[in-house]
Amino acid sequence: MSMIRDLRAAVRPSLRKTNALHSSYDTTRDPSVSSAVVDCAVYRDGRRVESAGCLTPHEAMLRVREDGGFAWIGLHEPTEEEFAGIAREFGLHPLAVEDAVHAHQRPKLERYDDTLFTVFKTIHYVEHAELTATSEVVETGEVMCFTGRDFVITVRHGGHGSLRALRHRLQDDPELLAKGPSSVLHSIADHVVDGYIAVAGAVQDDIDEVEIEVFSTPAKGSPRGSDASRIYQLKREVLEFKRAVSPLLRPMQLLSERPMRLVDPDIQKYFRDVADHLARVHEEVIGFDELLNSILQANLAQATVAQNEDMRKITSWAAIIAVPTMICGVYGMNFKHMPELRWTYGYPMVMGVIGVVCFSIHRSLKRNGWL
Repeated sequence: MSMIRDLRAAVRPSLRKTNALHSSYDTTRDPSVSSAVVDCAVYRDGRRVESAGCLTPHEAMLRVREDGGFAWIGLHEPTEEEFAGIAREFGLHPLAVEDAVHAHQRPKLERYDDTLFTVFKTIHYVEHAELTATSEVVETGEVMCFTGRDFVITVRHGGHGSLRALRHRLQDDPELLAKGPSSVLHSIADHVVDGYIAVAGAVQDDIDEVEIEVFSTPAKGSPRGSDASRIYQLKREVLEFKRAVSPLLRPMQLLSERPMRLVDPDIQKYFRDVADHLARVHEEVIGFDELLNSILQANLAQATVAQNEDMRKITSWAAIIAVPTMICGVYGMNFKHMPELRWTYGYPMVMGVIGVVCFSIHRSLKRNGWL
């Protein structure tokens, strides 16, 4: 218990100043502003409660406790000091707070008392004119979600994965938003998985491009096997994609199948659809990995075949050159009695024999596909 109290003290220093907040729907963190809060609002009966100015998390929670509804607070890469006040206000567990602040977490679903802590890995496809051995294909970020009975706190890490458009879509659907914080959790999960589907399609195009190039006739001067570095780089990016998708299968399965007090039964049905989409993306990513393995093996096999062909050609020409080398070597010996030395037609005869034998060997090797 003492260790937990020490950790709680470490992540809950004094409250930051609350008079320097971003304007509503600002999704990029301004370095000149001390707060990491990008939006803070209260929702009641599926509609955003209007306020004279920007609400602080404390003010939002007071309104919720007085008049009902729930608060949705969005943060972008908060520091320990910036997140400490919110953690104390909403009673967040220090272990979850530590994960949310430091990021680089594995996708997961954890329950702390009356709060669900969910971690999502966001995936962004990096556009590139041409796939190279150093191309970055996917870029990852994180979205952490604290879901309680009357609040949702989202913590985003990374330069992409903004929830601004998602918040607007939800506000345009009051019937769904009226289901409470679990509707926000479902929408975030659906938003993240939809991103996976889009990225999977783009990665498929890259794999198709590499596959076509591997099995096409190489350009003149381009050796077989030169695509191995690009294939390996693409395989590394697919592995990064897989690390985001695979661990999320179990949390989505729990949210869609196991009854939870913090998840509305009507919303739980929607999680099944998200789980189905995620399972499909997972199968595609596994297929990408296996296909890239096959392409890499085929590419290496082509390089080996090309090397064997080169060795056969070298061996064939060495066999042809061996004939004149042998005959000339015999006539280069210092013997008194050499055949046809003083014969007028001796030299033409030797040259003719060399030509006939070399031609016969060349024709035989050509017929057998060695040359």
